[in-house]
Formats: sequence, C-alpha cells, structure tokens
Amino acid sequence: MNKKILLLVLFSTTLGFAQYGYRDGNRIGLSFGVSQTTLFTNNFNTKPEMGFAGGLSVRGNYYNNWSMIYGMQFFSNNFSTESTFNQKIKYNLSGVQIRLLLSYNVIEDHVSLDFGPVLQVNGKLKTDGSNANKTIKGTMLKADQIVDVSPISGNFYLGCSAGSKTIRAVIFYEYGFTNILNKLNKNDDLKPLNNGNTFKGNLGTINGQVIFNL
Repeated sequence: MNKKILLLVLFSTTLGFAQYGYRDGNRIGLSFGVSQTTLFTNNFNTKPEMGFAGGLSVRGNYYNNWSMIYGMQFFSNNFSTESTFNQKIKYNLSGVQIRLLLSYNVIEDHVSLDFGPVLQVNGKLKTDGSNANKTIKGTMLKADQIVDVSPISGNFYLGCSAGSKTIRAVIFYEYGFTNILNKLNKNDDLKPLNNGNTFKGNLGTINGQVIFNL
C-alpha cells in the first residue's frame, strides 16, 4: 500500500473526528466484526472467503430523522480461486476505508438504515508463497501475477443497524463500483496470459459487526 496515501487518509480521518467531537448529539463508536468477500469477474472463477474488519465512526444528528455517519475502517478481506489442478489459491486484500453515510432513523436511537459512498485504499493482494507459481485455472496466469491491484477503489454501502444507544448490531453490504483489477490492464504482458481478455473485477463484501458507542 502507498504509505503516503495511507498517512493522508489517517490524517484526514483524525481531523474529521476532532471536528465532529465538539458537536452536540454525536456518538463515537468502536466496531469489529467478520466479513465475506467475493470478487465478481469473468476472467476466472472465484469463491468467497471469511475475513474481518474494525474501526471508528462518528454518528451525528443531521435533520429531522436523518443522521450522518463519518467513519474509518481497517479491513482484511479474503477470496479464493482455483489452480489448474483444482487446488485452492487464497488471496488476502488489506487496507483502509473512509465512509460518509446518510442514516435514516427508523426508530430513534434503536434502528436505522444507512447508505452512502466509501473510499477504499488497497494494498496488494497477498497469497501464500506456496501458491505463487500455481497457474490460475482457465488462464496461463501465475497466482502472483494478479496481485498488483488498483490502490484506490470506490464502494457503495447499504446497511441496517439495530440495538441501543450504547451497543448495536449492524449488517451491511458493500459493492465496489470501480474495477479493482484495472491496474493489471497496464501490463501488456498479462493480457495474452488472460486469454486476450481485459481484466475486470468488482468486489462485493457482506459484513456483520458489533458497534460499541462511547
């Protein structure tokens, strides 16, 4: 992951929390939970795998039954594909997200529907060293030839939270509306190994988390 980008993201988030912290009616939340991620692509077959995520958020009153949520999440997501010998090749994608969400309070302080954009800063895909030279089924690509994914991507968030003022359970889905494999298209040597096809992939992640409001 580009360290300068990550430092900029962390600085922006810290500044945002500081600014929000002085407003009335806001709550700072700590969250942690599990995720299941799928890479939607026609280039090769993939399967979802379990991961985890956690972070900080600030929920503040906005207008009538509407609130806004500003948050940062660190994530470690996983998915897998198969080698030519039907062996699992598991990939890990880690990084950080910045969210700015609108929240409709169905039942004030207890149930809400949340939605909005997510900026995601990605590291490279990681796979076990023993998988590096395995060939991805249906292609001539080695497993370690697709790890250099796009460092910046965008998601759309849709979720629901329920509970009390202090503890809430939240389930949400994020769909990546940008092509996370697009950076691979800049390497002219890879396209012939991908059956002459353009690389295109979108992430889909479902998360279940618990939020503890301070």
